[in-house]
Amino acid sequence: MSHYKPYPAYKDSGVEWLGRVPEHWEQVPLKRLVRSIEQGWSPECESWPATGDEWGVLKVGCVNGGSFRPEENKALPASLEPRPELAVCKGDVLVSRANTRELVGSCVSAPQNYPNLLLCDKIYRIRAGERVTPEFLAALISVHGRRAVEIEATGASSSMLNISQSVILDLPVALPEPAEQDQIMAAATRETARIDALVAKKTRFIELLREKRQALITHAVTKGLDPNVKMKDSGVEWLGEVPEHWAVKPFKVCIDFQEGPGIMAADFCDEGIPLLRVAGVQNRWASLEGCNYLSPDKVERQWRHFRLEQGDLLISASASMGTVCEVAAETVGAVAYTGLIRLREKNSVMLKEYIRSLVVSDLFSTQIDFFKAGSTIQHFGPTHLSQMFVVCPPLDEQGAIARHIESETQRIDELVTKTERSSELLKERRSALITAAVTGQIDLREEV
Repeated sequence: MSHYKPYPAYKDSGVEWLGRVPEHWEQVPLKRLVRSIEQGWSPECESWPATGDEWGVLKVGCVNGGSFRPEENKALPASLEPRPELAVCKGDVLVSRANTRELVGSCVSAPQNYPNLLLCDKIYRIRAGERVTPEFLAALISVHGRRAVEIEATGASSSMLNISQSVILDLPVALPEPAEQDQIMAAATRETARIDALVAKKTRFIELLREKRQALITHAVTKGLDPNVKMKDSGVEWLGEVPEHWAVKPFKVCIDFQEGPGIMAADFCDEGIPLLRVAGVQNRWASLEGCNYLSPDKVERQWRHFRLEQGDLLISASASMGTVCEVAAETVGAVAYTGLIRLREKNSVMLKEYIRSLVVSDLFSTQIDFFKAGSTIQHFGPTHLSQMFVVCPPLDEQGAIARHIESETQRIDELVTKTERSSELLKERRSALITAAVTGQIDLREEV
């Protein structure tokens, strides 16, 4: 932001974290800039968002990300009487009062009236007085509210913190006259819109890369690497043709699988044999993150055959598939919890490296979706795997396919990581611009 000029003259605010402010800006507690502050209610809502003329109650996530997201709501049951006085109006400044450390204090100004969307109890609604515009007030709270989070936010755990009304209202701020506020916000909005457009392009690029990655894996494990190979009908309608020399076999013939045992919380100990949880299977290698512990004696008596060995593969049986991790030295001997499925080579017909690719391909997920169709259960298990089919190339070809997938996906993953980092830097620049603008570090009056 070096191309933006500072204001001609500054004065010391007397507040350490506020620092120097433009000389002609007025310094006041935020309470003198607002007409009212209130929070909403917390009725028992449906699990889906409101549609059409239905009433909805906002979720706290509606203020995340710097712009209002009205789709973040839950439908109010028809049996409950709505409270129209809590409907969101244009210019309402909405502040997250209870959230994670990263998100508590998030703030936006509602861009229009939403007569069927009601305020929830985890959001403060602030209405601006005559001395400040809603947009500038929201920006002030977004910037200075983060200071309050660092100093004043309270909570029983770091996963959910709270900000009281008094913390927000007592914030010392500096601001110019409303006309200059409009100039600042117009210039800042134009620049943040440009940044947001760049972030959106990068987000779409990442989506395309991930689609390409998935298509590459699926094509390799269902069609092979030779574009001129002779094909045959697989005999499976949704699979179509496969290389003529490949076999189509039941999953259970090629891969040994076992779901973790039904262990109860009463079985947990302070130390002992690690019990691997879903949090520990999110990356390439299994970890002990979030694990519990079991009595060694009880494991030996009841769950010895569930203990993990070097090279075992693990997948989550939840609806969020797409990750397969491998057991290395750190997790050897641990027990996999219910909801985790262990995979091993069976009958020497399929390589571990090929299995790794197979279970993240559309060949696998399509069958899982088919078996779950019409069911409210969002996980799968051994019963589903027992009904599945896989395509089984010769072992040497499996190795070549696995190496090809590893090489190509690594290149794509590196590009995704690079693009994600670029997107994060843009978001940091966006935040820094807003901070500099509303604290008077840069003069945007001539940028309009």
